[in-house]
Amino acid sequence: MTDSAGAKWTDEPTDFEQRGKLPRPEAPPARVLGSLNITAASSDPGLLDLPWHLTLEDWPSENLAALPRGISRHVVRFAHLGGSVIAIKETSEHIARHEYHMLRKLQRLDVPCVEPVAVITGRTTANGAPLDPVLVTRHLKFSLPYRALFSQMLRRDTLTRLIDAQALLLVRLHLVGFYWGDVSLSNTLFRRDAGAFAAYLVDAETGELYPDLSTGQREYDLEIARVNIAGELMDLLEGDLIEEKVDPVATSELIMDSYRRLWTELTEKESFELGERWRVGARIRRLNELGFDVEEYAIKTTPDGSTIQLQPKVVDAGHHQRRLLRLTGLDAQANQARRLLNDMDTYRADNNPDLDEEISAHSWVSHVFEPIVRSIPRELSGKLEPAEVVHEVLEHRWYMSEKQDRNVPLAEAVQSYLDTVLRHRRDEAAIMLTADTDILKILEGGSLGPDPDDDAEVSEDDADDDDDATSPVGRPEGG
Repeated sequence: MTDSAGAKWTDEPTDFEQRGKLPRPEAPPARVLGSLNITAASSDPGLLDLPWHLTLEDWPSENLAALPRGISRHVVRFAHLGGSVIAIKETSEHIARHEYHMLRKLQRLDVPCVEPVAVITGRTTANGAPLDPVLVTRHLKFSLPYRALFSQMLRRDTLTRLIDAQALLLVRLHLVGFYWGDVSLSNTLFRRDAGAFAAYLVDAETGELYPDLSTGQREYDLEIARVNIAGELMDLLEGDLIEEKVDPVATSELIMDSYRRLWTELTEKESFELGERWRVGARIRRLNELGFDVEEYAIKTTPDGSTIQLQPKVVDAGHHQRRLLRLTGLDAQANQARRLLNDMDTYRADNNPDLDEEISAHSWVSHVFEPIVRSIPRELSGKLEPAEVVHEVLEHRWYMSEKQDRNVPLAEAVQSYLDTVLRHRRDEAAIMLTADTDILKILEGGSLGPDPDDDAEVSEDDADDDDDATSPVGRPEGG
């Protein structure tokens, strides 16, 4: 890079041996504007039209976007750039470049974080006085800083979900070897996610990426989180933004429990006999209950059995439905799709782990899905839709295997399901076609209740069993 005047779009260091580093095309051509130096993954001419000769505090309102900002030690402003919004932070050149490269690496590792756009240095006023460099990131749509979530009094259980999302993000960062160094709600953006929250890293200036983190590094990051969150909650309590009964210290310590529970479930190795492969499903179930969807896992054979190693991946809403539709053409509900995909992935791992995903999916449809659907007698075909029947058969097989401590063959599980479960169900299609007001109220309540044609009485114990989330027929996951 020469010392001549003009904007310079410089590339990041080309040390491709660094973790998360991938080769990429040559940097875009330089654009000239004064003495600006612009480091960016791709050039956006709109950047050159912004008033870089002014401090961020003095930017005119026509350039700014009215979005809620979190607490920051730096001056941060949101600005319009084409059809999107960017966040601009004034800081030192070293910090800006370090954070820019950290965010790029985290993106390559598929970690939830904001998208880095550029680092701009060489800023001066109209009189030639130097201005601080800036880091430019893309604003994460539909996200909010944690304080913006407290526009109304926040209930304790909602606050707990917020901290669980923070713990989930921290676990994902630690799994890829990222040490944050400044974990807090202030350095995180949150998106609402079907009653819960999804957390995204927004400030990586203190972070470092290592091949692996030691227990000491992880625990220190966790302690920083506990202390920072306690302080932030005390601030909210002082401003009457959370319920008075919330204990900031005790609540902040929830992140310790949530983090350790997740970390243990995700990283603990489990040994079992070759005939106990149903325990793979048990492990996946526990991860699903913790909010993780397992996209892949490996089973390594050892002299005395096998060891399960699961690599979790949290995916966006609708991912499973889109993936199932793409691979099989089946259109199912979210939980149905997740359950069918889990079985599809297990089928591939057990039979042809090196087979192409689409070919394996076609084989699964031919050898699992279609045989189950074809096995339903005509008189029972109106009980449930096909995807739900297959889902319930797979659930039924899993419970049979767990109870009998063996791998139950699919044909045996199908016959057992038909005889003990499906045959005693009401005809769902007929109910939906002829439902009166009373039946609709029952359906909305989540239970069809006992069949009036059944002679047997339903005891309180039986009713409790039906409400049990672990019952294979009481409340199916995909219903």
